[in-house]
Amino acid sequence: MRRWPRGGLWRHSDFLKLWSAETISVFGSQFTGLALPLAAVLLLDASPFAVSALVVVEFLPFILLAIPAGVWVDRMRRKPILVAGDLGRAALLGSIPLAYAFDALTLPHLYVVGFLVGVCTVFFDVAYQSYLPSLVERDQLVEGNSKLEVSRSTSQLAGPGAAGGIVSALGAPVAILLDAISFVVSAAFLFAIRKRETLPEQAPDAERPSMLADAREGLRFVVRNPYLRAISMCTGTANLFWSMGGAILVVYAVRELEMSPALLGLAFSLGNAGPLLAAVATGRISSRLGVGPTILWTSLLFSASLLFIPLATKELALPFLVASGVLGGFGAVAYNITQVSYRQAICPERMQGRMNAAIRFLVWGTMPLGALLGGTLGTWLGLRTALWIAAIGALFTFLPILFSPVPKLREIPAPVEEPPLPSQAEAAGGLIPAPTTSPAATPPVEADA
Repeated sequence: MRRWPRGGLWRHSDFLKLWSAETISVFGSQFTGLALPLAAVLLLDASPFAVSALVVVEFLPFILLAIPAGVWVDRMRRKPILVAGDLGRAALLGSIPLAYAFDALTLPHLYVVGFLVGVCTVFFDVAYQSYLPSLVERDQLVEGNSKLEVSRSTSQLAGPGAAGGIVSALGAPVAILLDAISFVVSAAFLFAIRKRETLPEQAPDAERPSMLADAREGLRFVVRNPYLRAISMCTGTANLFWSMGGAILVVYAVRELEMSPALLGLAFSLGNAGPLLAAVATGRISSRLGVGPTILWTSLLFSASLLFIPLATKELALPFLVASGVLGGFGAVAYNITQVSYRQAICPERMQGRMNAAIRFLVWGTMPLGALLGGTLGTWLGLRTALWIAAIGALFTFLPILFSPVPKLREIPAPVEEPPLPSQAEAAGGLIPAPTTSPAATPPVEADA
């Protein structure tokens, strides 16, 4: 197998462009992640339910569009989708400070922008996770994902603190404008990638399955594999409970813990030390413990870390939120690096988009429901009670991993043999056949959580 020169992927110019785009985009996204709910709370006096609805509309496209997006991504070159996704999000987010400047900012405007940004993110994320395996060698996937997580975690470490300062000094609309600019810069780096992409292998036009048949094939691949099935169940339930808490966290911090935007941004920044440590250490941890045990123990870690949020008091708000961020972030990122590298390695190239889309649908599709539950329970029962319900539920999300073959998996296996391209007749079967018990040569949390 071909090796890159000494220095690994740092000597790979196209990977460096992908890495730069990710670093800049994620850093900018920290501004919107903090500024958007703060704009709703501080500028528009939104209720807990109204704030949670922002999360609902942002992740609703993952229920509606993830599966067709995967089929489309597998039929197209991925780089143009990435560039278009970045530019689309830049234009949409740029409309918020523009509306504020003309005194026309409303909650419905935020909801529409959140939904359309979510649409762009669906296509971007599916294409992004399918793009790396075509850019680097299979044995460099863990290195590539780790380097991307280091940059992502570093941006998440510095971004919220900077965002909190900018929101306090200049206002939420300015912070959102900076995120829009970061998407433009990210698109420029992606456009500059030189490696020519080939279209994924397809059946002849006369035999090409319909989009629905292609979607079925992607779902079958995930559901039939006991490893991917368990990982999807764990991640989906974790995202359900984490989104319950996350949807009302800003309201809880501002109104019950009486944290300022700057202090809240500092808490998020310090908490993101956990993801940074995980990005650096996961390769060594996985090598020592094995792939499966790493997935199990890190899922347990992020399952328990939500407890610190409802335990926080006004006097101890900062250390408790930081503790939750460090432990949960470490667990989620180590979990993601390991399981994403695993599934990228074992999935045939022509199915990468559909596999990633099927998992995105299963694990991110629970987030609108969780956010809606969080906002509803927070309004009816109180914010702290709703957070306790989310934290206790999250404690059990590691169980699908525990009672599966995953803990016995020692290393990332060789890729599965490329299956033959399906004909129309083969693709016309049931949506999800009965799962098999034999593993394929076969990830808060897509934390992407």
